[in-house]
Amino acid sequence: MDTEQVALVAGIISSAMFVSSHVPMLLKAYKTRDLHSYSSLNLVLVNIGNLIYWLYIITLPVGPIWLLHTFYSISSGLLLILYFKLYLGHHLNRYFCKIHLIRCLQV
Repeated sequence: MDTEQVALVAGIISSAMFVSSHVPMLLKAYKTRDLHSYSSLNLVLVNIGNLIYWLYIITLPVGPIWLLHTFYSISSGLLLILYFKLYLGHHLNRYFCKIHLIRCLQV
């Protein structure tokens, strides 16, 4: 095997390992809807970083890094959406319930 083939095989194996290490975390977050261990700032920064990193990735030939970064971008985006859907929705519901309760008490 020449060095290019070794690098390609190493990229495929490491990409598969990275993806497989993230899948249980994503499934747990989806099933439990518990994202308290995540920071909203971290999720926002990760997604911005992924978008900026795509500027570098698109200069590379198609290979394992494209698949890996696509997975990271999609999973990070989904976590961000789920985070804001769950927590922003929860806070908005509490806010509107308080407003509604105040209006009910004033009548």
